[in-house]
Amino acid sequence: MASKSKRFAPAKVRTTGDLADLQRAMWRVISRPLTADSQMQRRWTDGRPTSAIAAQIAKPNDRLTSFERLEIYNRMYWFRILDSLYDDCPGLRAVLGDKKFVVLAEAYLVKYPSASFTLRNLPSRLAHFIKRNPRYTRPHTALCHDLARFEWARVIVFDTASQPVFTVNDLLDVPAAKQGKVKLALQPYLQLLQLDHPVDDFLLAIKREAGLLRGDASNAPSALRRMKNRKTKLPARARTHVAVHRLDGQIYFKKLEPAAYRILTALRRGKTLEQALATGIPRSKKSRADWVPRVQGWFRSWMELRWLCRR
Repeated sequence: MASKSKRFAPAKVRTTGDLADLQRAMWRVISRPLTADSQMQRRWTDGRPTSAIAAQIAKPNDRLTSFERLEIYNRMYWFRILDSLYDDCPGLRAVLGDKKFVVLAEAYLVKYPSASFTLRNLPSRLAHFIKRNPRYTRPHTALCHDLARFEWARVIVFDTASQPVFTVNDLLDVPAAKQGKVKLALQPYLQLLQLDHPVDDFLLAIKREAGLLRGDASNAPSALRRMKNRKTKLPARARTHVAVHRLDGQIYFKKLEPAAYRILTALRRGKTLEQALATGIPRSKKSRADWVPRVQGWFRSWMELRWLCRR
């Protein structure tokens, strides 16, 4: 009985410490999961009526009880974070369907509640959660794991800072004999993914189905929400290497050959140009000289796309 009579929030706010305690108490209430019918839970974790908890935080007014006042914030919080995750994960929704996706999202957000001032970070651990909790995504867990990684990569690409671009002039400053020892950096926003499904093609197909490939980006969430009957075929398993990048404010996907992926990831790990090429190009009876035109084409493309930057 003693625990039930213990105050949940300070009776009065006299100090900054009291204010912090009140804020923490309110956060615990408004971030608590809703019921199945999207209402605030009537009982607190220790069995007390939630109305008794609410009365310690907010006063009633002539229209609403303390419980009803806090319920507004509880529902607003959950509707907003679910809405944000909903818009960030069109691929996952296409595979799972809205109802199953919401079940996944609620379970994920209970395990990993928002801990940032920005909603941008909400999906950061979704791939990890899917891998650890496959019951929410069966029978498509492997595909959903790839999609969660890919969709989080798009978020990173969108707003991560860029560095000064590496140019041919930077290479001219290096003596020819030492150019193989040069260490090139990759733009921080560039995401290199090795996946088990061609989810880039799948997402493009979803956008094409929704008529978004050349549409206004501001209409994208509402258009994707209208996709009630998905017709896009789920992708078969196939090892895929893809770069997610941006150019002139737009996000793009680019397929990579396995050797190109290995070279880029080696550069990101801090390998020299010479070491990265040795890592990427497979050893075979075929002369490495035969790789020269292909590798030159890759580097030319990467520089045009501004992927390489000064270390």
